[in-house]
Amino acid sequence: MIHYHYTDTELNKILKTLTIVVDTREQVNGHIMDYLRSKDVPIKLKKLDTGDYGAMIPKNEELGIMRDIYLNSRVERKASVDEIVGNLGKDERTRFENELIRAQNIPFTLLLEDPEGYKKIINGQYRSKYEPLALLGSLNTFKARYGFEIVYLDNKFSGNFIYYHFYHQMKNYLKRGAF
Repeated sequence: MIHYHYTDTELNKILKTLTIVVDTREQVNGHIMDYLRSKDVPIKLKKLDTGDYGAMIPKNEELGIMRDIYLNSRVERKASVDEIVGNLGKDERTRFENELIRAQNIPFTLLLEDPEGYKKIINGQYRSKYEPLALLGSLNTFKARYGFEIVYLDNKFSGNFIYYHFYHQMKNYLKRGAF
């Protein structure tokens, strides 16, 4: 394994090429794509086995990047509490859990685009007969079992969150220099 330590100047140049990888099956994400484009963040559409978003640094021999570097991390976006409740229903639960199983060995974040999402869950403000404590119990059990985090956020900040989430993970990865 090669261990290379970049200068701050080199790191900044490399991180300017950070590309957000968007799953080709991700839908209704114009607000995220608009944010990324407005900040001139490169975007790559690619089928992802897990999650809706990932990140990579493209090959750049001038900067010492001899191959594309894909960050082993994912963000799964849910547009509402109703969507996550739907994923935990009996018909979708297995598919959702299988995705968590595939992601359990990588940093994984579930982005729920509702800043009041936790409040809605505990108050039962969603379209389902799922009891609030049972729903919260399922989410917390999955979090403990599969080691992911849930972030509740207004969708107007989703693009910013996704970009900087991966930016700092990639920066840390490159600083370690083990690739």
